[in-house]
Amino acid sequence: MSHYSDAVGENRISVVIIAQDDETRIASAIASCKPFADEIVVIDGGSKDGTVRVAEQLGCKVYVNAWPGYAKQRIYGSDQATFDWIFVIDTDEVVSEPLAASIQKLKSDLSNPSKAYAVLRIGDFLGRWMGKGEKLVRLYNRTEIQYRESLVHETPDVASENIVYVPGVLWHYGFRSIHDHIQRFNKYTDLEAEGAVAAGKRFSLLRMIVRPPLRFVQKYIVHGLYKKGIPGLAVSLFWGIYEFLVCMKQYELGLARKRVKKSQEEPIKEGKAYATLQ
Repeated sequence: MSHYSDAVGENRISVVIIAQDDETRIASAIASCKPFADEIVVIDGGSKDGTVRVAEQLGCKVYVNAWPGYAKQRIYGSDQATFDWIFVIDTDEVVSEPLAASIQKLKSDLSNPSKAYAVLRIGDFLGRWMGKGEKLVRLYNRTEIQYRESLVHETPDVASENIVYVPGVLWHYGFRSIHDHIQRFNKYTDLEAEGAVAAGKRFSLLRMIVRPPLRFVQKYIVHGLYKKGIPGLAVSLFWGIYEFLVCMKQYELGLARKRVKKSQEEPIKEGKAYATLQ
């Protein structure tokens, strides 16, 4: 007998998980979705550990797709799903029991494919849950909504007035170590800076001066992380550093582009000068 939801006459939900070398945590993510999932699809980017084996043992449909980027991998995942309603979860996330119950209850009301559903995600850091969390769209209908192309911080392309909040919490066990945290920040700031340059956004000195301290204040004061002791202070500082790194890497990429452009133009100028002398 299937462990997944088997209610007749309700809208079916395909859970889609993108995975990469996370055999120790993916089982919890999968298990937390089974109360409401009609299938669970795992898209593996080429794991070298037992991620695929664990997913298959837990009854998931597993597809291996060489890593194309976050948004493209999620789009690929939704394309492999059987059902049009897609719930997205990462390997380091766990659906709380109240959230699972809310989604199961919601299934009979999924009548408007232009609507998308957001959940509250709260992350951990050094053993403590951080702040008020963030509301992220995680349930949508692929016939009307799809992920917009972006290198990082990808999100389904849906107007804010069409987003409905679903009660419950999505727990994000994203912290592994300070070393890992810094590595991921480095990766994400690379992608965000590359995306800004590709979109033609100009470097702003004012933004680099103002944005980091504002982000720190937002996290530490507005979001209440001052109540979380050293972990809360660290998270707030990291977010300030994150903003600074994005700006500096955008500036660096802009300089690199100018150097390339200049090197391409110099042979042309030399050629024109030579022709003039002739």
